[in-house]
Amino acid sequence: MDFQKIKEASQFIESKLTVKPELALVLGSGLGVLAEEIENPTIISYQEIPYFPESTVSGHKGQLVIGTLEGKTVLAMQGRFHFYEGYTMQQVTFPMRVMKQLGIQSLIVTNAAGGINETFNPGDLMIITDHINNMGTSPLIGPNDDRLGARFPDMSQGYDKAYIQHALQCAEELNLSVQTGVYVGNTGPAYETPAEVRMLRTLGGDAVGMSTVPEVIVASHGNMRVLGISCISNMAAGILDQPLTHDEVMETTDMVKQNFLQFVKKIISSLPMNR
Repeated sequence: MDFQKIKEASQFIESKLTVKPELALVLGSGLGVLAEEIENPTIISYQEIPYFPESTVSGHKGQLVIGTLEGKTVLAMQGRFHFYEGYTMQQVTFPMRVMKQLGIQSLIVTNAAGGINETFNPGDLMIITDHINNMGTSPLIGPNDDRLGARFPDMSQGYDKAYIQHALQCAEELNLSVQTGVYVGNTGPAYETPAEVRMLRTLGGDAVGMSTVPEVIVASHGNMRVLGISCISNMAAGILDQPLTHDEVMETTDMVKQNFLQFVKKIISSLPMNR
């Protein structure tokens, strides 16, 4: 990853801002609605930012929204990049590098995911406790720049334990039932086969999706604190006898958006920002 490109992108974003963001949000399929709650927003299209890829998936607007949310200065990605779009792992995770360069230390990453755990239901929110990288590659492959992080980063606490506890406490205060579990990252874009879902369940996966894992690896490499939340948008293949579609994902995320908005805003309002 070219450090100069990271600097140029972050300097361009800084030139548009009068505030310094302290918290980053990555908003997954159908969850970009949270960015519309940000007050006094500065909106920057990905197309404007040097070296940023473009979001090509429906449900992903393709812009940064920077402003105030629940008393915190936030930078939200309204739409993300996926490996299946044909981008390299380094391109997919470039925004995480830029966030770190901007001085952001905390990240909330969200996604829509298929439920593997048969006790889950579509519409459930799942706090990610850990992940399985089933993508067959890593964004850290290649030469390591020590300015960005260690050659062999520790992933034993990729998802910050204090943030997980904080999120559980917030759910309890809201009287909101949430799940916890392990997220499996697959490349996509095809949904899993029933046999693959059985395999992932055997391996310990609770939900499966096509994002998040590369971003969290790079955030950990940069020593950022991460909280992950999945919206269980459908049950994975073979659990219910029905085909899977992206439309179903969007319908479910739309159905639960009030719970999602309430939950994430509550988390942000009292999120501890320092280690």
